[in-house]
Amino acid sequence: MKVENLTDKEWEILKIHPQNAADIIENVDFLKDAVPIILQHHERFDGTGYPHQLKGDQIVYLARMLTVIDSFDAMTLIRPYQKRKTYSKAIEELKRCSGTQFDPKTVEIYISVIESLVTKYS
Repeated sequence: MKVENLTDKEWEILKIHPQNAADIIENVDFLKDAVPIILQHHERFDGTGYPHQLKGDQIVYLARMLTVIDSFDAMTLIRPYQKRKTYSKAIEELKRCSGTQFDPKTVEIYISVIESLVTKYS
């Protein structure tokens, strides 16, 4: 909820949250299959993410999908540290980051779902 930019130390602390979350659920039987998804949801398609700098198909598919969904959610909701984007601006951002931050196929699928829902409920 911090409004100003994170310090380097705060950023390093933040980057361990995927591992912390995975550690919490790894011994819960019905959540074991979610461990890789949780652990990898901040990896980037180009290999510059965290915590393990995985790249492309090294990142499990559902983690690649969660990354897109979580990012769209973060862009389109009110947050104290950034201005909310419209759906169309968030879609532009997904397209712009396709192939670097996001899996291009996953972005394409997600955008088609969002656009069909917007059309359906407009």
